[in-house]
Amino acid sequence: MIRKMTALCFALALLPACQRETEDKIAEFSGHIFVFNYRLSKANYVVTLRPLEQPLRAGVATAYFDNPRGGDPLVTRQTLYPNMTKIVLESPDLQCVKEGKTYHVRVEIADSEGKARQALETDVIATIDQSVLPANSLVVGPAYDLNPKVFKPYDNVDLSPIQGCPA
Repeated sequence: MIRKMTALCFALALLPACQRETEDKIAEFSGHIFVFNYRLSKANYVVTLRPLEQPLRAGVATAYFDNPRGGDPLVTRQTLYPNMTKIVLESPDLQCVKEGKTYHVRVEIADSEGKARQALETDVIATIDQSVLPANSLVVGPAYDLNPKVFKPYDNVDLSPIQGCPA
């Protein structure tokens, strides 16, 4: 009987410790990937977060993505609303993504007044090299017409990749 009571007290003592781990967290990563769209010849980071705070307080999530071409990080922002069940952050179009390379992503969550509430970091590994994409999209316009920069007269097709990427 004493052992059962001791085990119960120990379990109850650990319960608040489990709560403290996520108590100050607003969200956690639920996914991160590179998306390659061959038809439009573009690549993007896509990062998803699962809100832990319900309801989610209004604010802004700002993502800073490593720029595969080099230079300053690429930045995107997503306004947070109380009824959100998923936060999706997509980077601007990328150039020079290299297969097997690790790229860093930092997400900062701030309240509606701009005060920082949480910072999250992760790494995304590219499983495909962007050299598989042509430099120009295959189609243009709302009717997906063939892009004349790619499909040239006399059955010439230019599928060459983006040039000038760092090694």
